[in-house]
Amino acid sequence: MASGGAQYRMKVALYYPWVYLTGGPERIIVQLTAGSRHEWTIFTNHYEPEATFPEMRQLEVIELPRVSVRRSFHDVAVAAWRIARQKLPLEGYDALVVLSEGLGDFATFRNHDLPIICLCLTPLRAAFDPYYQCGYLAMHRDRPWSRLALGAAGAAFRTADRLAWKRYERVLAISGEVRRRVLRGRLCPEGKIELLRPGIDPARLTPGALYEKTFLIPGRIMWTKNIELGIDAFRLLAGRRPDLKDYRLIIAGIVDKKSRSYAARLRARADGCPGIVFIESPSDRELLSLYQSACAVVYPPFNEDWGLVPLEAMACGKPVIALNRGGPVETVVDGETGFLADPAPEAFADAMERLADDPELPRRMGARGRQRALRFQWKDFCEGLDGCLDRVVNGRQLAA
Repeated sequence: MASGGAQYRMKVALYYPWVYLTGGPERIIVQLTAGSRHEWTIFTNHYEPEATFPEMRQLEVIELPRVSVRRSFHDVAVAAWRIARQKLPLEGYDALVVLSEGLGDFATFRNHDLPIICLCLTPLRAAFDPYYQCGYLAMHRDRPWSRLALGAAGAAFRTADRLAWKRYERVLAISGEVRRRVLRGRLCPEGKIELLRPGIDPARLTPGALYEKTFLIPGRIMWTKNIELGIDAFRLLAGRRPDLKDYRLIIAGIVDKKSRSYAARLRARADGCPGIVFIESPSDRELLSLYQSACAVVYPPFNEDWGLVPLEAMACGKPVIALNRGGPVETVVDGETGFLADPAPEAFADAMERLADDPELPRRMGARGRQRALRFQWKDFCEGLDGCLDRVVNGRQLAA
């Protein structure tokens, strides 16, 4: 073991309930384990190696008894109960890191012999994010039963979650938005929280010379991404500017089983507009090519936790049109690296129109965006987490 302040290679366990997509959490796991100086084991209750990043297959991933990835009240309750009751095989490990979006917090109840760090992607949005709650109720037509069930389940979860959070020795919030959610939810005192923002790999994400007549919406195709806004904005633009008929809107991302009905609704919404194209499950190489050839990236999630997409777009030298709320406010500089727009199709269509009318504007904004993105890199993220582990583990040893 190390003495106080010394650095050494630790054996660290990371718990995340579901590893089955090519999304932000899985990207964080891949980048963290590659860039950290420590030795990592990934514990999860649902692992689908064929559906996530290929790099994940090179890691030590231990699948525990499975929980469902469905998000019904019943399935979430069953998953929470199983996670809260399970004992992880942590003998020989120096620390536990919980990659938290909500249910993962419950792993602290029976696994607190080691120092535990929360790498917080967000507190559970159904319980702590009013924009998520409004979107959920709108999707269910604001039925009284849905409102009652969401209110009761949210209250019960908040009570249990505050108990689980007492086990965390340190909390690393991935954005100022997430930090505010933690504090509003009274999950932990302000002094326990540090900011640790995920980033980009500037060697992998390089600017492209092309600025084709394409607006790109990349990332997971699910209801929280608010892709309807991008579709409605593009249709509005196409209707009022027939001279821009050569422009396309490409929607490219993965669709998991629970989002199939949402994707079908999006296709129906885009019906009759030939400029809207869907590309499901693009590879990393295909997605990079789309970034590098687009005129701009459209990012309409209604209250994103952080958002890797705007950073990836700017790293590729592309301006970003994002909702003026949540994580993108911390990365996109309005009027310089893109536009922060109100949550209305008219506002997004206006931004698209400005970029289409001035071919040099995307290039100027893209160049500034590249410099902006370089401020957020994976190497800094990994060093920050390693440093936090050093302080927490050494502090526990000195206090023993």
